[in-house]
Amino acid sequence: MSKTNAGRFFEDYAVGQVIDHAVPRTVSGGERALYHALYPARHALYSSDAFAQASGLPKSPMDDLIAFHTVFGKTVPDVSLNAVANLGYAEGRFLKPVYEGDTLRSRSEVIGVKENSNGKTGVVYVRTQGLNQNDEVVMEYVRWVMVRKRDVTAPAPDAVVPDLKKVLAVEDLVIPEGLDFTNYDFTLAGEEHRWADYEVGEKIDHVDGVTIEEAEHMLATRLWQNTAKVHFDATFREDGKRLIYGGHVISMARALSFNGLANAQMIAGINGGAHANPCFAGDTVKCWTEVLDKAETSAPGVGALRLRLVATKGGEPFNLKGENGKYLSEVLLDLDYWVLIPC
Repeated sequence: MSKTNAGRFFEDYAVGQVIDHAVPRTVSGGERALYHALYPARHALYSSDAFAQASGLPKSPMDDLIAFHTVFGKTVPDVSLNAVANLGYAEGRFLKPVYEGDTLRSRSEVIGVKENSNGKTGVVYVRTQGLNQNDEVVMEYVRWVMVRKRDVTAPAPDAVVPDLKKVLAVEDLVIPEGLDFTNYDFTLAGEEHRWADYEVGEKIDHVDGVTIEEAEHMLATRLWQNTAKVHFDATFREDGKRLIYGGHVISMARALSFNGLANAQMIAGINGGAHANPCFAGDTVKCWTEVLDKAETSAPGVGALRLRLVATKGGEPFNLKGENGKYLSEVLLDLDYWVLIPC
């Protein structure tokens, strides 16, 4: 019996299967420092205990995407070790802030499988929960991934494609207990723009760009204990390139969006997302945002914005799809998400 893990292949998944992922991880200030070294992340709530306490929280939480990447990384050996690509996200909710000292683990349920027409790969849908040391669910999301088959002659399973919400309603969002923006300090946050200053349909060019480096990408991916072969092993792809982890692009774009959205302090939900084209070392990531919706919340001084964050590797801002309805070749990421912002 082999003692090594070759990873699951498409035919190893079945709807209803529940997977408890190894290895729990206690997050610390080290993760925060490395995250802020890798990305130009400057949102005040995640940078200052004093700012967070003035906003009703006990101290500064970990960046939402630190929690996301940590929870995601746990799932890779069981879900996407043999993936061709991570295809999309839906129904993502951030349910409790994660603080330094919390221990996170992950659990996934297979909710859909569908073999591709080439017979060599299939798409697996999983709903993943991240739990803390108190067995509280801190976040959850659905993702779907294209996975290789071990045996191309294996019969195709009955196709099951889950019916997922295209958009989370504002009522689906969970506002952190105690969050209060009524005494929000816009000077310390870095910009004056508040909820009322954004209009549905408005588009924002975030201006700045960062060229992706091979070493930084691999450091980030190892930080989240993401073991997917396509991110490290240059022989795993026919073009001999290491694919940049899609979460690296998400974090880079979110950090770059500070310029114009400095007060979009917390990510509350992910409605959907697509890694439209692969990203490789040497690509320069820029991004722009479209405001899709606005909503009030029950928390004092807190509003919600639904945003489309688009990361690109060139081209003019605000271009997304061609006349054929397909993403333009320079588009890397199309992320639809909710943020919490002071009113």
